Amino acid sequence: MKPFFIIFTPSRNAFACTALRPELMTPHETLPDFILFLYVHMSQVDDNYDPLELATIKNKMGKLFPDDTDFERKLYATIRQYNTFDKTLLNEFFELSLKHFGGTGDTGGIYVDLHEIIQADGKLVQAETNSLETLKKIIEAHGARSFPTEK
Repeated sequence: MKPFFIIFTPSRNAFACTALRPELMTPHETLPDFILFLYVHMSQVDDNYDPLELATIKNKMGKLFPDDTDFERKLYATIRQYNTFDKTLLNEFFELSLKHFGGTGDTGGIYVDLHEIIQADGKLVQAETNSLETLKKIIEAHGARSFPTEK
């Protein structure tokens, strides 16, 4: 049997108990780190890290992170993290992360960013469209707060 963590989170003046497997614990300390993970996910949905998609991600990182951030290093660290992640757990991981960073507000900016990333290579494949639609449903289902797509 795999070990699990118990996390107590406030919920309507009570504490809700959630059992999580360790591999589903959010590895992201900040919302911008999680958004970068989403960007990498969308770039790789078509089984290809296209240089144009990666360049688009780097441009978008300027809106998420301080100017003194080494974007190249941060991006490739996130790619390595993504490559080692069990892809069968992605949707559950996204849901848990959105609960962790949740709130309310307009999420339109993130959809625009994700769409620009998947279109950067000039090809839009069905897997990318499906993944974007799935993420949109997960984000809306968890009332995710507005993503910081601009400084």
